[in-house]
Amino acid sequence: MVQLETSFFKTLKRLLMRWKLISISLSQTFYFISKKNISIVFLILKLLVTVPIFMAMAIFLPPIVQTTVSPVLKFHNAIFLSEISDQQRATETEQLKKNITLLINKFAHFTPRSNYLIVNSAENKFFIYRGKNMIYHGMCSTGSFILLKNGAEQQWLFKTPRGEFQIKSKTRFPVWKKPDWAFIEEGLPVPPANHSSRYEYGVLGEYALSLGDGYLIHGTLYQRFMGLPVTHGCIRLNDKDLEFVYNSLSTGSKVYIY
Repeated sequence: MVQLETSFFKTLKRLLMRWKLISISLSQTFYFISKKNISIVFLILKLLVTVPIFMAMAIFLPPIVQTTVSPVLKFHNAIFLSEISDQQRATETEQLKKNITLLINKFAHFTPRSNYLIVNSAENKFFIYRGKNMIYHGMCSTGSFILLKNGAEQQWLFKTPRGEFQIKSKTRFPVWKKPDWAFIEEGLPVPPANHSSRYEYGVLGEYALSLGDGYLIHGTLYQRFMGLPVTHGCIRLNDKDLEFVYNSLSTGSKVYIY
């Protein structure tokens, strides 16, 4: 910075000396040209002196300002922004802690204290929890997402619903009342609503728990398919797991499916 300032003043001095010589020569010339136009001559001389000064300032002052003033401003701004950032960081951290505590309290409020069932329909797994503790888990089968159509008027998408549910009822040795799609899927004519062909025994296992709207947690004859999405929307369990779930959950117990 010191070298830059010294160079600036040396260059300015050289420019002034050159323009001084030029101005003397021009003044002598103007003197001989006209003695009456003295004011014009002095105006021209002033311009000849001031113009190079401003040119030198325009060339050398910006670097000087940049090397002296800018670092000071940057240092000041860095300290100021650092102080603001520290304050903001502390405030945001404190607010984040409060939000986490609030969420934990909300989670604890919504978590049932009694046994409840969680079903992961993407991986076909289930978990029994008591409060925050898992007490049992296993494989299951959920909806296949197959679309069955009956002409242009009827269609069924076999998917397991997701959300929060409750056990509506519990049944031992359930009987399956076949819906219309079961006959259409087999290529059979659809019988009347209460026809005897609609009732099948022993296909749902020994236990069934109703979630409402025709969806059940039940057993199956095809236990080798556990862990695969092969059902028409119900949740299938093997015999051992079904018995544990049946005995662990009560009417009104929560079921969470995702």
